[in-house]
Parts: sequence; structure tokens; C-alpha cells
Amino acid sequence: MAIGGTSALSACLKTERDRIDGAAETAQSASGDAGPSFPRGDLDAVPDGQHRWGESLVRDSHGNTVPPQQLVAVGLTYEGSVPPTDDERARVEESLQLLERAFQWGTGGNAGAAFHRGLLFMLGYAPSYFDRVGAVPDGLATPESVLDAVGEDPAKADDYDAVLVLTSDIGSVLLSAEEALFGELDEVNGLPVESTFDGVFSKAGRHVGYVGKGLPADKLDNEDIPEDAPLSMGYKSGFRDNLPSEDRVTIDEGPMAGGTTIASSTLRIDLDRWYEQTREERTAEMFCPAHDPDEIGETGDRLGGDSGVTESDAENVDAHAAEYDRVGHTQKVARARDDDFQATILRRTEGVADTVRDGAGFQFNSIQETMADFVETRKTMDPDEYDHDVPAEDHGIDDYLETLRRGSYLAPPREKRALPVI
Repeated sequence: MAIGGTSALSACLKTERDRIDGAAETAQSASGDAGPSFPRGDLDAVPDGQHRWGESLVRDSHGNTVPPQQLVAVGLTYEGSVPPTDDERARVEESLQLLERAFQWGTGGNAGAAFHRGLLFMLGYAPSYFDRVGAVPDGLATPESVLDAVGEDPAKADDYDAVLVLTSDIGSVLLSAEEALFGELDEVNGLPVESTFDGVFSKAGRHVGYVGKGLPADKLDNEDIPEDAPLSMGYKSGFRDNLPSEDRVTIDEGPMAGGTTIASSTLRIDLDRWYEQTREERTAEMFCPAHDPDEIGETGDRLGGDSGVTESDAENVDAHAAEYDRVGHTQKVARARDDDFQATILRRTEGVADTVRDGAGFQFNSIQETMADFVETRKTMDPDEYDHDVPAEDHGIDDYLETLRRGSYLAPPREKRALPVI
């Protein structure tokens, strides 16, 4: 996945041949014999919002959504006309519809599915694109202004005109979808490739990640990562109580009503320093120091569907700082919840970054109604936002993270996703 390209697709298919039911048919199809290898999609079953994945995600026994194991965020440069032509819009839409016909939408709506055999994706446009072809929509801040607002270096801003976020449990599904869009395959899951991004978008960057129980311990060179952890810092995320509804993160008025905004980031994590602490210290800094580590479990596994952080925990950060000389990450970001104590940003894809050198990386793509929601949540992580004297290394997880890139994008509703103009 990290390498990408047709050679990586061939290697991926070879690995899957021994691991996934039906992979032999996958390899046969890739060699040129027509016929589907994975369940195909139905255009009528794809939701109106590109970001509406919730009904097509695997859920665990507690009702938490389980993200697909593989993710790719492809940065794009716009090479089309200004303003875009009807022909260019048609090419983009036909290319995306091909993927929706070739692969089912995530689980295909199977409520009991244990595996994402299909594909989920969304295409978002940066302020730079909108500025070139028309006007920038309200609520879409530039990545430079987002970085500046959260006290980070504006030089870390993406310079992409758009980003395509794709995810699946199956590597060959992701790679074949990506390669088809850029004209590197003649067919995808048995369907002919008749339209591509050629002449409209070129590939300007590629950010890959993975998430899943046991994968970080297996793939990363760090013996301290718990064997069952789905993420490199050791704890699962995505509890029902700290993820808002899709309606909450959907734009509700204006020309892009029904869409959302995407914050796309790559971070570096100092895992060596993180794991120099005891489990009790890590648990306190990830969740809340007032909580019993034994009730949370080694990877958060004992929490079920709720993070355990309450309004009282969020309101008593200063009191906990004075009592424990530590502050928890989850209790801090809970301060950015709305009046109904509902989170305002929704993790859409996250995972260990496979393309970060010199340490462990983290890919994070969230969706929210406006980028201001992202900024407000991110600012709660900053120790400088508080009046107490807890050292930065004991103040949640902020001190262990280094931002390598950030981008801000608008994902229009599906009917307007092909080269929108405001």
C-alpha cells in the first residue's frame, strides 16, 4: 500500500491469494479475465452525502463503528479549464461512478458484516481550487489559517487543490480503484475503465495508513505497543459518545448544503517517549487522571461503547490538574463539545502512517460542518490554553505529536462533487 502503483497491486493480489476468500478470482480478474472478484455496487444505494459512511461501516459488539483497515489520501493538482467545462465534469463524475459500480459501498449496508469488502471514498476541494474557479465557500478556511489558529507552522499547509480519501479492508480494492482513476488499468473488478482523471487531475501526493487490532504491534519496531492495540499509542478510539452524528457534521445551508469539510493531517508520534511512562500514566493522559486505569483496560477494551469522560470531567480540568498534576486528552477535547455535550468533529479515517520516515506516523482525516469546529477542538489540546502549571509532557498527548502536514477541504454533496463552482 505504501509503494502504490501497478507493481504494488500485483504484490497485494499475491498476498491476498492466501488470505482472503475469493482472492484467486481476484488474481484471475487482474490478469485480464472479466468478472467481479468482490461485490459490486449499486449507484442507487450510494448516499447523497459523500461522507455518509455510517450505515456501511462494521460495528463491534458495543455498537462502535470500526474503521476499515487500509486508507489512502491522494493529493491532487487541478489541471482542467477555468472555469471547468461540462466535458471535464462528466469525466470526473463518470470516473467516480465507475468505482461505485465496481465496488459496494463499504459493507453494502450489511448490519452484521465483520469485514469491509467494498470501498468508501470522498473527494474534497481545497480553498485554492475554489479561488481559481470562482469563490471560496463560507466555512472553508485555508490550511495556512488553520495552522496559524492552532499555533502551528503555516508552512506545513498542503498545497493540493483537492484530496481523494479512499478506504477499505482490502488492499487490492484500494489500489485498483486508485490505479483506475489515473488510467493505469483497463478494467476494475471486471468493469471496463472508460473514463479517468487524465487531463483534469494529476497526482501530487499520497498518504497511506492502517488501523486494526494487533497491526501496530506487528508492523512497528516498538515492543512496548500492546499486542491487541488498534493504534500505535495503545488505545482504541471512536467510542460512540465522542463521535457526533453525521447530521451534526453536515453543512445545513448554502450552495454546499449536504456536504461537509475535511481536515486531513499527517503527524509524527514520539512513541519511545510515550512508552517510557507507566500504563497508569499513559491511561491518565489519554483519558482522564480521575479514572481508574483498571476500569479502562490496557487498550480501552473495558470501556465498551463509552469513553467514560463526562461533562464533570471536562469542566474540572483545572481541579484535576491541581490534584493529579496531569490532564487527560479525552477530557480536554470534550470541552469543545456543543451545548448537548455532543462532539463536533467526526473521525472519518485514522491510522498508523505508512509513509512517515524517522519515527511512527499517524494519518488523521476528520469531517466537520466548518473548519472552525476543527480549530476549536484542536485548540483544547494545547497546554497554553490553560492557566495551570502541568508540564507539557503530562498534558494529554499534545506534546508527543508533531504536525507534518495539514489540509482543509470541502466535500460537496454527491450531486455537486464533480468540479464544483460557487
